[in-house]
Amino acid sequence: MCGCRASVPSTKQYSVNQPAPASTKKSPSAAAGMPKRIPIAKQLASIKALGKGSELEKAFTTAALVYNNSADPEGKLSKAETKSLLQTQFWHFIQGQENKPKYQEIISALDEESENKIDFEDFMILLVSLTLMSDLLQEIKNVKSTK
Repeated sequence: MCGCRASVPSTKQYSVNQPAPASTKKSPSAAAGMPKRIPIAKQLASIKALGKGSELEKAFTTAALVYNNSADPEGKLSKAETKSLLQTQFWHFIQGQENKPKYQEIISALDEESENKIDFEDFMILLVSLTLMSDLLQEIKNVKSTK
C-alpha cells in the first residue's frame, strides 16, 4: 500500500523556504556508519513491471522512490524532512515562488506544528500544488512537442 486513501483529497497546506547553499547540505547516508543508498535510477530499473512502463509511470514511480528513501519506518516524513526534500529535489519548481501568497501560505504550514508528519498522499498533493503555481510549469507548457 502507498498510504493513499480513496477519500476526499486533503485540504492541508504545506510549504518550503529557499534551499540551503549546496555546500551546507549533507546526505543522510553521509553520516558515519550508515549504509550507502542505492541510486534512484538503479532502484527504478529493478522494478521489473516498469521495464516497458510509460514515461508517466516512471515519473510517478521515481517520486514514490524519492519519498520512500526519505520516509521513516512508518512511511512518513516530518515537516522539516519534507521541506529539506523539496529544497533538494524540487528546487526548480519552487524557485521564484517566495512572493506568491499561496506559496507563503504553504510555507508557513510546514513551519508550524513540527510534530505532524506527512504521508505519501499529502506529499503528492504538495508536489502537485507547488507544480501548478510554478513559473516552470508555464515554460514546460511552451515547449514544442512537434516540428
